[in-house]
This record gives sequence, structure tokens and C-alpha cells, in this order.
Amino acid sequence: MSVTTVNFKHVSYLWDEVKAASMAGDEVALLVYRSNLLGADLRLTNYGGGNTSCKAIAKDPLTGNETEVMWIKGSGGDLGSMKRSGLAALYVDRLRSLKNVYRGLQFEDEMVELFNHCIYDLASKAPSIDTPLHGFLPFKHIDHLHPDAAIAIAAAKDGKKITHELFNGTIGWVDWQRPGFDLGLQLKQCLDENPGIRGIMLGSHGLFTWGDTAYESYMNTLEVIERCAQYLEDNYGKKGEIFAGQKINSLPKEERLKKAALLAPILRGFCSNADTRNPTAGGRGAVGHFTDDERVLQFINSNDQERLAPLGTSCPDHFLRTKISPLVLNLTPADDVTNVKEVKEKLKPQFEAYRKMYTEYYETCKHPNSPAIRDANPVVILYPGVGMFTYAKDKQTARVAGEFYINAINVMRGAEAVSEYTSLPRQEAFDIEHWLLEEAKLQRMPKPKPLSGRVALVTGSAGGIGKAIAKKFAEEGACVILNDINSERLESTKDEFAKQFGKDIVSSTLLNVTDTTSIDSAVDAASLAFGGVHIVINNAGISISKSIADHSIEEWDRLYDILVKGQFLVSKKCIEVMRKQGFGGDIVNIVSKNAVVAGPNNPGYGSAKAAQAHLTRLMAAELGPDKIRVNTVNPDAVIADSNIWAGGWADGRAKAYGITIDELPSYYAKEHY
Repeated sequence: MSVTTVNFKHVSYLWDEVKAASMAGDEVALLVYRSNLLGADLRLTNYGGGNTSCKAIAKDPLTGNETEVMWIKGSGGDLGSMKRSGLAALYVDRLRSLKNVYRGLQFEDEMVELFNHCIYDLASKAPSIDTPLHGFLPFKHIDHLHPDAAIAIAAAKDGKKITHELFNGTIGWVDWQRPGFDLGLQLKQCLDENPGIRGIMLGSHGLFTWGDTAYESYMNTLEVIERCAQYLEDNYGKKGEIFAGQKINSLPKEERLKKAALLAPILRGFCSNADTRNPTAGGRGAVGHFTDDERVLQFINSNDQERLAPLGTSCPDHFLRTKISPLVLNLTPADDVTNVKEVKEKLKPQFEAYRKMYTEYYETCKHPNSPAIRDANPVVILYPGVGMFTYAKDKQTARVAGEFYINAINVMRGAEAVSEYTSLPRQEAFDIEHWLLEEAKLQRMPKPKPLSGRVALVTGSAGGIGKAIAKKFAEEGACVILNDINSERLESTKDEFAKQFGKDIVSSTLLNVTDTTSIDSAVDAASLAFGGVHIVINNAGISISKSIADHSIEEWDRLYDILVKGQFLVSKKCIEVMRKQGFGGDIVNIVSKNAVVAGPNNPGYGSAKAAQAHLTRLMAAELGPDKIRVNTVNPDAVIADSNIWAGGWADGRAKAYGITIDELPSYYAKEHY
């Protein structure tokens, strides 16, 4: 199989000959390298989707004899980030011998347990359901991907004919079938009946390509996908405008984002379990994601959206993430979404209808041994003229669901351009979504952390107490909105958090707690990033230690503006969001022991802290009916990474205690209150 070009228009050629040469002779290392390159290009496959493998000779640890072993991406892995430890390794001869005990389609699931009898490396990952799809093909290197361009053809009404004509018979075709042992046998049969083909298209599903070396497989994969993508491009517009043209126009960018920020907490409330305070009872808030990607807007604003959206998706990976179909809001871009009561009254019947539809889908398609119905709320919510919201158990799942629906849009666009888009029949979709093996995979996933599903906004979180609180929240599974008035300090903290916890856990925004415009922007940013706010920590503050005689009016006003007014303004805005969500929340005000302990040189700071403490009590009394809890923490001095020593505080406190500034840290450390 010769290499023809490294210049591609629709896919990325990322192969580094020098890097690959350093792995020469290590087929498994080259497999991981190839997999990472393929997974890095979302046009080739989606997050967690697809599978790659290689077959090589290794020494049997029991006999010492050479034997053929297949290394393949393990269950639940992701090609883009996969390491060697993410592979499963199986004896090829044992895997192929399983056909002697295979009892047919009705007994597919029992074969997965038998894969364990074929394991070569006992420390490897659990084999995926795709294992036999690779095992029965003779090629040393195999790529199974879900490229939008290929699936668009695979999901087209005339997909088989198009595939044959486009590749002159060099790409085989296997009709849709749920992944499993029998599909592996079908792939082998297709190859036997079409010797010399360079790949196989799976109806509605994806693409198989291969090569004798890692590089040949990589190039074959790119070339086939490139050809599919170019074919689609050549046909866009031949049948008329894409998606039959635009029915409505999008709002300008700034207006889209503002409307999405106002609406996101309301949608989050509809998509969340009722008792979000009780994770042991299954109550967790949904975490949101929003995008107004141009591909999304082209679809949701189109004439064909009303026909295509209810059909659902075709590729199993797509609807496993996005549910069977999206919810399209009955709102126009011009609708006013500031009246929360009216918006909720308008949307409530839509969510009820969606849950009813999903429940009927479950009841109609379920089998005697099907797992219990899962959350019946939508995952994907489309707002024509504005964008797409996705809600899930955590930010990564919500974001990836949005990416998968964009994949589905790409597939629909391509299929409609060359033929007619077809989705999977409802029963086939159900059998994938509620597959017992899929349920078993979900049960094997790590249990949610205590604060999973929570979104926390911590003011002044680029250092000191705020940073420590935000870090603890992130460790416990919460999404965190970092904010500070110092941009450099904030950016450094965000980079630190992203490196430690991942980019999906953290967002950041500048915030001046004395400025309502800044507060509005910060809370809107939180709603766009995560769907709303569940926990608010009012931590931002300053410290000024002076006697009454030395205390200026400007310093007094500054203390009260930041500490008291800031706590009031941030809480006021976040309470508005919490009420939109409708499932309560928590506000914690970081006050001080100075709110209750009197001392010299502290009238401004101490009285402002006392005002914060009483404002907490007043808020708690008022917000109980909304299930919003309000509490206070009264810490003493915080030394590490804190701004408390600014504004002459250290000098003032040292004088008050009759010690030097250098002695302050040890003095505070020994104090007990």
C-alpha cells in the first residue's frame, strides 16, 4: 500500500518521522502514537470513540514460545489521550477460537466475559466490545473511527451505492448491526468476499481501515476520510441550499451570549434532579455547557431543523451521549427571557412533554432484563437564533455531548447533501442506549465525588483563603469559577488549577465586588460556563488596621464598600440565579474573628466584619423558603499567599500586640480562640 500524499485539505497530517523512528521495532508504542494522532483531530473521531489495534509477535510467559498478540484500545478509553496502560492485550488464537463456542446473536453478551480467557497481559485494561471486530481481520494495524464525513455517507439512504461508486469497490460495506462478536464475523466475511479492499464502511456507524505498518494504516485512514470529505464538499449546494436554507437569523453575538446567560440557570433547574442537596438519594445539579458555533446556528436556524432534529442521531457514540433526540425550545430570538415566571411557565410543558416522550420510548422498547430507566430529561437543548445548551452530570460530559451533537449535525448536513439522512430505528437505538453491557460499564465508573454537580463561585479566589477554598471544592468534584480584581494573579491561579484538575473543572473571570456591571458580567460568565451557580463564597476583602484618630473616611468607605456592600451585591446577583434554578443553594460569607472579638486599632475593619456577620443572619432568615442556606466562617489571620498584610495591616496589628512584624506569623499561629 503506497503513500500518495501528505497534503490534505479536510484532515490533519501529524506524523513525525523522527519521533516515529525512535519507536522503530516497538509496534505497541507506534500503536499508541498513531492512536494519539488520530484522536487529536476531532474530524476523524470523537472523544472516547473509535478503536485502534495492532498485532505483533510476543513471547508467551507460560511456554516461552512466540505467539501472536493483539493490543487494542481498552474499554472506556480515549484515542487522543490514551497511554500504553490504556490498551488490552489478547492472544489472537484464543480470541479467534471463541467462534467455536459462539451461540448466535441472542447470546452476544456472554462473549464479553469470555474475552477474559484470552487475556495475554493480566495488567491490561478490560477489552472493549469492539475487540472481535479487530480480531477476525488479518491485518497487523487497524483503525476503526467515527469520522463525520464517512458517517454522513454511511447514514445516507444510498450510502452503500455511494461508497461503492466513490471508491470503485475498494471499500466494502456491512449493514448496520450492533457492535459485538457477530459483527466481527461479518467484517471477516466482507473481506473474504472482497479480497484486496482497503477498508469497510459500517452502515450508520463508522469506518474500518488498515495497513501492514502503523504508518500505512494511518495514511490509508487519512486518505479514505479525505476522499469522503471532498465528495461531500463537491456536492454541497447541488440539491439546493444547505438544510433547505435559513428560516430565521441569529441574534448578534453579544445578544446571543446575554440571552443564553439569562436562560441557562432556568434550563439547569429543569434538567436537574429535585433534591440536589442529597447526593445519596441521587440528587445532583446538572452542569451546563453552551455553544453558538456557526455549524450549530446553521442547523438550528434552518428550514430542515424541524424535520431532522426529531429523527435523532445515527452513530451509536452520538446518541449514547446526546440521548435519542434534542429538545428544541419554543422560543424565538426576539422573546424576552427576563421575566423568569413567564419563561418557566412557557417551558415547563415542553420539558414535561420531553420526559413523557422519553418514558414512552423506554416503555415501548424495553426488554424484560433492561436496566431501569435513566434520567428522562433532555441532554441537548436547541434555541434557534441563539445556540445549543447541553446538561449532564459534570462539565466534561456536558461539553462532550455538545461536541457529539455537532458531529451529528455534520453527519446530517453531509447525508442530506448527497442523498437523504437516515437515523437508527428507535428499537435499535434503545438496544444500544440500554444495553446491559453499557449499563455494566456505567456501574464500573468511579462514584461521583461529594460536590460533583455543584458550581461554586468564590470571590477573591486568586490567593489566600479564597484560593484554598476553591482548591478544596475542586478536589471534591465541584466546578469552580475563580475570580479576582488582579488579572495577573487570576491568570496564574487559573493555569495552576487547570493543570491540577483539568480545564473542565475551572473557569475564571475578573470581578470587582463593588461594581454591579462587573458582578453581572462575572455571574453571566458562570452561567455560560457551567449553567448557573450553586455555591457562593463571599471571600474578597481588604484589611486596614488603624486607630480611630488615624483612620480616614476614605479608608472607612473602602472597607465597607468591599466587605459589606460587596457581600450584599454579589449575594443579590447570585440569589437571582439560584431562584431561577429553583433547587436552592449555599452562601458562605468569610467574615473574621474580629467580628466578635474587640481589639485596638481596628474600628473600620472590625465593625465592617460585624456588619457582614449580621447581614449573614438577615439573609439566612429571608432565604430559607428558597432552600438557600447562608452561613459564616470567622477565621483568624491567614498568612500564606494572602493580601491581608497589604494596606498597613501588618504594621497596625504588630503595634496593637506590642511585637514586630516579623513575629506576627508565629504569634497568630500560637493563638487559640
